[in-house]
This record gives sequence, structure tokens and C-alpha cells, in this order.
Amino acid sequence: MSDRTVVQILFTGGTISMRRDPATGAALPALSGREIVARVPGLRREARLRLEDLARLPGPHVTPAWMWRLRRRVEEVLADPRVDGVVITHGTDTLEETAYLLDLTVAGPKPVVLTGAMRTFSDAGWDGPANLTAAVRTAAHPGASGRGALVAFGEEIHAAMRVRKAHTQRLDAFRSALGPVGVLDRGRPRFDTAAARGPVLRPHRLVTAVDLHVLAAGSDDRLLRASLASGAKGLVLEGTGAGNVPPAVLPGIRAALRARVPVVVVSRCAEGRVAPLYGFEGGGQRLAEMGVVLAGELGGPKARIRLMVALGLTSDPAAIRALFDQSSL
Repeated sequence: MSDRTVVQILFTGGTISMRRDPATGAALPALSGREIVARVPGLRREARLRLEDLARLPGPHVTPAWMWRLRRRVEEVLADPRVDGVVITHGTDTLEETAYLLDLTVAGPKPVVLTGAMRTFSDAGWDGPANLTAAVRTAAHPGASGRGALVAFGEEIHAAMRVRKAHTQRLDAFRSALGPVGVLDRGRPRFDTAAARGPVLRPHRLVTAVDLHVLAAGSDDRLLRASLASGAKGLVLEGTGAGNVPPAVLPGIRAALRARVPVVVVSRCAEGRVAPLYGFEGGGQRLAEMGVVLAGELGGPKARIRLMVALGLTSDPAAIRALFDQSSL
């Protein structure tokens, strides 16, 4: 890559920054950004690097409010004309949610690439160096421009809008139902699809009081009503199949809609779209007729992020439905 390419790396923690405590064997955040980069041979030859330590958070400690602060910092960095792209190291447990929020709300063509690791510095086969190198090479590659947020992990490059953490421990833990948008070919990025991304949304705030519930055989509406009683501003339900819910959930959905609290339904299936296919009680067609939003291919965590963003723009149910319809998923 050209030595004029400038990539700023924002280090936020996660397994890539961890080593194991000799006394307990448990992994804990320990390494700074400079310490990580010092252990990645040749990384500084890939681009002119700027390093910034933002946090040392494990993935489960990340909150939507923190993601929103990260988004502001990313926009500040990208506004610098001397910076060509941003890489973010992140805990893998919540990486897909942060990536999707950035994809939804950060405008401009400059690449934003997230990565992390599945093994710690103390483990044999620490994958941090390979993933960080792939992320920097991706951010410095002209083919990454205009694609929104990307996830570089396990020799693959994924679009933030579709990627999921699909395995708890494997090195190639991140996958997309339609496959990656690119790969690392002999260590160099190669993109297999044209650059594309969904509409960028520009809310002034993030409404974080959105609850996510997974539905199973015999689920009722007790947890939905508890969410409403505690002040939830939106509900996301992981239903079954193509977007269906047990009948006992319906009273809680109706109560939410009467209170103008939007209800979004996704599928608990790993692949496929929700759709208004079924007309039985609790079926997708009946839900859509009630005013429930069917969220296409979005999984529950991403639909929750999108609803937080949508509520930051409007409280009108029709407008929120339109914002979900805008998704290119």
C-alpha cells in the first residue's frame, strides 16, 4: 500500500487485548494499542498508523450509549482530511452490533473496519496479529471505499449489515448468510461484490430503551408487559419461522401498539427473511395488519439497534415502518 495512506486505529478492548491471569487462568484486558501493534510484525509497513486507546472493554461491557460515543469519535477522526480510514479493535461478543450502528449512522466513503480476536495473547495461535493486519490492509484498500462499515476477521471481509458471530470459539467465528463481500487473497484484500450500502440515518440521539425478547413454544406476554411497565420505548421480538408468534403473546403486542410503542418482529432462524405469509392467529400476515414491523433479514440484535436509531429520528409508527422498509436487506 502507498506510504501516504493513513489509517487510525481505535483500540477499545476485547480478547485481542487480553492475556490470561497466571493465578486463575481467566482472560482479562491487559495490552495497550502500542503493545498490540508491537507484536504484529510488519504492520507499520501497511500504512501510516495513528494509534488511539479509547477503552479496554470486554465485549459484554459494551452498551448502546458507549457505541454512540464511539460513533462520535469515528466521525471526528474521519473528518480529518489526512485520515484515509479507521480500524476499530472490539470485543467479538458485541462487535456486530457496534459495526451495524456505525454502518447505519456514519456518512462518507472512507472505510471503517472492525476486527478482534478469538484467542488471547497468552494462547497458542493468537489470531490478533492476523486479524489486525487484515483490517489495516482492508482500510487502506481503495476497494473498501463506499461500503460502509466492514468486519475483517478470519481471512474474510464482511458487510456490517449482514455479519453475525456464528460460533462461540472458532477462529472464523463471523459469517454472513450470503457470504463475505471480500477475502484476503494471499494476504491482500480482494472484493467480490460491487461497493454498496444502505441509506445512512442521521439521528441526533440514540433511544436505548428498546427491549429484545426471544419467543419459544408456549411463550406468553408477561415479559412484554414488564418491558412496557418499566418504560420501554420499543420492542423487538425474535419470533419463529418466517415471523410468527405464539397466540399468548398477542395481548402484550396489542398493548404496546395502543401505547404507540413500536413492535418489530424478526426470526430466531439464522437465515432467511420474515414475511407476511401466514394468516393464523399470531401469523406474520396478521401481525403486519396489526401494525407490527417485519424486519426482513435482520436478526434480533441488529433490529434492536435499528429501532434505537429510528426512534432517535421519529416516534411516528408509519415513519418507523418506512425506516425499516428502507433497509436494503
